[in-house]
Amino acid sequence: MPMYLGRFSYTVDAVKALVENPTDRAEAAGTAVESIGGKMHGFWYAFGEFDGYFLMEAPDNSTALALSATVARSGAIAKIETIPLISVEEGIEAFRKTQSASYTPPTG
Repeated sequence: MPMYLGRFSYTVDAVKALVENPTDRAEAAGTAVESIGGKMHGFWYAFGEFDGYFLMEAPDNSTALALSATVARSGAIAKIETIPLISVEEGIEAFRKTQSASYTPPTG
């Protein structure tokens, strides 16, 4: 199954709720991923632009998008990004394809 790296930021209200009642959101996220036929591989909080990251498998891009939409519609997430990850093997295949690809860049 394809792998996806997700990153998210909570809303202010979600952070307030977590401060008042700390809960294991990794468990909730894992349940959400499993409900769409995927598998959670990890869930982390972080400093910086995003509050947390997750790594999951999903059957396809539309399933990964369904997870993002499901979580976003809850109102607890201010921002979410789901990034498809490309295996090393797929990367090598893509680089090989460039050997026969053609492109004419713009000229001035």
